[in-house]
Amino acid sequence: GYAHAMGGSGATLIGHARGASPADCAFANGTMAHGLVQEDMDAGAVSHIGVVVLPTLLALAEAGDAAIDGRAFINATVAGYQVMGRLGRALVTRETAQTFRPTGMIGAIAGAAAGAALLRLDEDAATSAIALAANTLSGLNEWPRTGGSEMYFQPGFAARNAVTAVLLARAGARCSESALDGQGGLIRAFRAPADAVAEHLENLAGPMEIHEVYHKPAPACNYAQTPAQAALDVARRLGDRAAAVRAIRVKSFPEAVQYPGCDWAGPFATVLQAKMSIQFAVGTALVHGTLDEASFRTLDDPRVLALARLVTFDTDAAFADGFPARQGAEVIVELADGTTLSARYDDVVPLDPPAVRERFTRAANAALGDKHTAAAVATIDELRHLADLRNLMRHLVPGD
Repeated sequence: GYAHAMGGSGATLIGHARGASPADCAFANGTMAHGLVQEDMDAGAVSHIGVVVLPTLLALAEAGDAAIDGRAFINATVAGYQVMGRLGRALVTRETAQTFRPTGMIGAIAGAAAGAALLRLDEDAATSAIALAANTLSGLNEWPRTGGSEMYFQPGFAARNAVTAVLLARAGARCSESALDGQGGLIRAFRAPADAVAEHLENLAGPMEIHEVYHKPAPACNYAQTPAQAALDVARRLGDRAAAVRAIRVKSFPEAVQYPGCDWAGPFATVLQAKMSIQFAVGTALVHGTLDEASFRTLDDPRVLALARLVTFDTDAAFADGFPARQGAEVIVELADGTTLSARYDDVVPLDPPAVRERFTRAANAALGDKHTAAAVATIDELRHLADLRNLMRHLVPGD
């Protein structure tokens, strides 16, 4: 509704017959992509990259008359993932994340870098696009404490700012070459550790960040994933004995427990509060034996709330040492009769490619129809051979 109210045309609003301007489509598509909190995650960068980079590139691919081919889109996507992953690893510390949401903080820069690659901007224009995007950083982390909805919009803001920065740079805007590493630049503004900057930003070549991301199996916070999976394991043995639970210990690592909203036992005023809470994820897994969207939308189940209040946390040295390469967790459940049930996972088990495809297909069928969904899947599978990305976009709106 917001994108339509702003007027304009030329780009696709995914799932809607009527389009809008490229910048407003990037905003709306990025926001909607984040709507279930079930996207890809780069744990080292503490960031969701796809919900920023992909809406940016889809909008820019429709922003001009020239056809953008699939191979160019893939290359630009890899560039965006690389920049955002490395920026996150360099800038985001446990302390930074208490105040700033990494996805919003660095997303626009990554989107601008990806967009500059997609449109093949020259060095000066690409530098200006990145610098201009660095001036738009946003995304505070107060929302987890209140249940506010700011989080959903942060990728949208970043994608819209990236599109704006790229188009302004292409039109001739010239910005500071030292916007990132100058005396008044990004690195100094966020007090990034010098060793992290040297390791991750001085050479962008090397391991590819796009290989580091995983798809979250549960529609919840990244840090709730592994505890929830361990709780599911326990739930299979617990059966209908949830009322007999007397204590729940979750072993994890400091970054998980200290991230805003993750250590919250209720009350839960919004779905987002529930999705951020490790306690709620563990409780609903034990009660319902599932981690689907519906299990996070019933906020007043007394069984879940009772279990959430029983959760205590311990730091596990092995899990702490393994983060961010691994995200381990252990859930230990004690019953009234003294029985102990536990499950330990050294790392999150990601959603595998067939499950990602199935999840997309199920959701797209409902929004686009079977015919358009099948055509979109077939086009994505052959993306590297696609001559014009607009041939994909026409399948991402409802059809007969």
